[in-house]
Amino acid sequence: MFDVLNSLLGRHPEQIKANVEIYTWQTCPYCIRAKMLLWWKGVKFTEYKIDGDETARAKMAERANGRRTVPQIFINQKHIGGCDDIYALDTKGQLDPLLQQAPI
Repeated sequence: MFDVLNSLLGRHPEQIKANVEIYTWQTCPYCIRAKMLLWWKGVKFTEYKIDGDETARAKMAERANGRRTVPQIFINQKHIGGCDDIYALDTKGQLDPLLQQAPI
């Protein structure tokens, strides 16, 4: 049944091969919005909840070229940016091809 629903909605979770990581705060509305897009596309992702953890936040900032806001999203180890950035990629049709690439 879900295969039919996914097909009708234009979703193809079976094509997603990328390793997706997202740093979040539990109650951050931008984090929730970014995760909703990933869930909608059927992406299985690794979430790092860094609420109040300065060590984890410093690690995230190091990976994210100094950016300390959440969320910060990585696809196949490449820094994508935050919520607005992932939605912009989706709007331009560039997110799905990234999600279909297998990690190197």
